[in-house]
Amino acid sequence: MAKETAKLTTPLPHREGPGVGLDLKGGVSVSSETGRLRAVLLHRPGVEIERMTPLNCAHALYSDILDRMNVDIEYDRFRGVLEKWAKVYYVQDILEQLLQDDAIREHLVTESVFNYGHRPIKLSGSVNDRLAEELMGMTPQKLARTLIEGYEDPQWAGQDNNRYLLEPLYNLLFTRDASSTIYDRVLINSMSFEVRERESLIYEAIFRNYFGVQTLNAAAWNPRARTEGGDIHIAAPDLLVVGEGVRTNAKGIEYLAQTFAKERQEPFYILVQELPREPESFIHLDMVFTFLGQHECMVFEPMLRKQGLFAGCDTTLITIKNGRISYRPVSDLLAGLRHLDWEMEPIYGGGYDPWVQLREQWHSGANFFSLGDGKVLGYRRNAYTIEALDRAGYAVLQAKDICSGKVLMDDYPKFVAVFPASELPRAGGGARCMTMPIWRE
Repeated sequence: MAKETAKLTTPLPHREGPGVGLDLKGGVSVSSETGRLRAVLLHRPGVEIERMTPLNCAHALYSDILDRMNVDIEYDRFRGVLEKWAKVYYVQDILEQLLQDDAIREHLVTESVFNYGHRPIKLSGSVNDRLAEELMGMTPQKLARTLIEGYEDPQWAGQDNNRYLLEPLYNLLFTRDASSTIYDRVLINSMSFEVRERESLIYEAIFRNYFGVQTLNAAAWNPRARTEGGDIHIAAPDLLVVGEGVRTNAKGIEYLAQTFAKERQEPFYILVQELPREPESFIHLDMVFTFLGQHECMVFEPMLRKQGLFAGCDTTLITIKNGRISYRPVSDLLAGLRHLDWEMEPIYGGGYDPWVQLREQWHSGANFFSLGDGKVLGYRRNAYTIEALDRAGYAVLQAKDICSGKVLMDDYPKFVAVFPASELPRAGGGARCMTMPIWRE
């Protein structure tokens, strides 16, 4: 757990959508996936993604190395749309401000250097001691960059893969995964892979020490419990929809159930969809299912039909009532929602051709981010998926027109804002993966 420190009061750098005057000091609020977005946390990918090679990209959880120049171009369109709609906070900007506080600086350096990957504290005079001393002497700006981009071993001679004493946070652009806003608190997720552990450390510092938010942590309840934000969907004030697979496990879901069983007087539900353990395109629920609006969702059809790799994957409705937890199998996610009197119309990613569905799912064809009810953001490259949205009444808006002011999103009752992407999808995530909403109406 991060140390308790005074909440900073200096205003943070951020970008605001027109008419947004929201002050988030002291709170967050997300009670649905599709309420109008008011504030979101992003991270601009930087030097850290250039620190992968074909030899270490699998360790970094990538299937390929990325072209930074094209990543920058694509990400600028993505964040440009969000800046037109909501208040956008950036991880690195917040981190630079937090590191002005000596207690926060000491905590983050100590945890990053000595305890990352469950390493024991080294003896005095060790490489880790010297690294910690070096980091503590940096300016807040340089230290923030180093905690994200990594610190190179001065003894590295180009002969092996172990180039960094402090490993880069290759996946930090996926701000969804390491923390999740759940109603008025933030779940600090317990990451399944060591290479991502320090992301959670940074988010806990941000939410506890800047936003002043109470945090939850499954791993503090049980070291074997795992949760990740791509699996956690805040469907309604009394319902979570959660994926169970290689990243979020049964212990992590049990932690959520136990937490709400202790706190809630009214009935509460967790609808769980089991996911295949491979390939990597199925790592999170939001790679096969996302809410588009109150009554529409984007779905990878084989998941819904329990076909192919999804054959035998269970769907379970957990009911929490009067402190008691019960489990009921249901045929699929939509049946589980219907059991709760919630009708949901599916739109199929990739259209109706199974071959195309597989192709577009691989590049995050179901991974849309909702800006509001029937207002979503996603990759333009998934042409058949965008065509399916068009047929369902979604106006297709180009990100470049939104960013230039040529098109106003509020002029359309339903829309999909699309931005060009060839490099970003190869990182293994989409628009929902790259966004961490912290306030919705």
